[in-house]
Amino acid sequence: MEDLNYTIDPSCFQEAPLAIDVINQLDTFGIVLYSILTFMSTVSLLLYLEECAYVYKKVPSPKKMTIIWVNGAAPVIATMSCLGMWIPRSTMFTDMTSNSYFAVVVYKFLKLMVEEVGGEEAFLRRSVGKTLRISTGPCCCCCPCLPRKGISRRMLFLLKLGSLQYAILKTVLSIFSIVLWSNGNFDLSDLNITGASIWINLFVGALTITALWPVAIMFMHLRNSLRSIKIIPKYAMYQLVLVLSQLQSTIISILALNWVISCSPPFSPNARGSLLGQQLMIVQMFIITLVTRLLYRRTYEPLDLDHHDSDNAQNNKITLTPAAVEDVL
Repeated sequence: MEDLNYTIDPSCFQEAPLAIDVINQLDTFGIVLYSILTFMSTVSLLLYLEECAYVYKKVPSPKKMTIIWVNGAAPVIATMSCLGMWIPRSTMFTDMTSNSYFAVVVYKFLKLMVEEVGGEEAFLRRSVGKTLRISTGPCCCCCPCLPRKGISRRMLFLLKLGSLQYAILKTVLSIFSIVLWSNGNFDLSDLNITGASIWINLFVGALTITALWPVAIMFMHLRNSLRSIKIIPKYAMYQLVLVLSQLQSTIISILALNWVISCSPPFSPNARGSLLGQQLMIVQMFIITLVTRLLYRRTYEPLDLDHHDSDNAQNNKITLTPAAVEDVL
């Protein structure tokens, strides 16, 4: 029987390499690749800064700050991915920064839809006698029998709270994870039931689903009214950033943990998986930055929503009592 001996490079079991080690091992192709990706992330950031100046001058408050927040998702993720590409040991910090920023964007996108119809008071005035369809994703898309809910000030508060909790708790849990990591109690590759990583990630997943549901409910309600400002492609870009920054990264991490992504010294499977994910993210976020620039860098004029309200009145009509009118107003 043939005796097979395999030698595995020790770096395959070590932590991510230092930045200087990455630079020293770059060949001609690596130098060109890193240069192109760095250029893409830099252009994304510069385009975003230019757009911030444009929106700040052309759009009244408070909508301009909301637009700046929402528009920064792709450039911020691209910038953090570029830093993580050059400095592999900073991956946990850059990923948590990107995820915390996007958690705020989830809340800001819901707020943006409300502000596009004139703000909370205008939204409530226009919504007298209308209902919200709550049987939508990601929570209740398989439950079409759920009753519609009347729009009130309390319902709007609950929708905002559902998204705001994610922005707050995600940031708090990111800081808590870094504290645990500094004490040696947090490891992204530790999937044991006794590890802190798996419980924190499961809790964050539940928070994410809870936060996305109110945004989907509000989008389904306002998509026809805001069609003239291209709310559907804007929502599509927001969803695309979510899928790429969360789902794609999770899939790559699982593949790396199972050694489907092989070791390539000085990168271990986990470090190489993170590197591939960051390189993909830079290209993807660069493209999304260009698309969102076309969608958001425009002339902002007051919307005439009266004809949309009349078109949708029959579909959303409910019987109002004096108490219900008082609750809305």
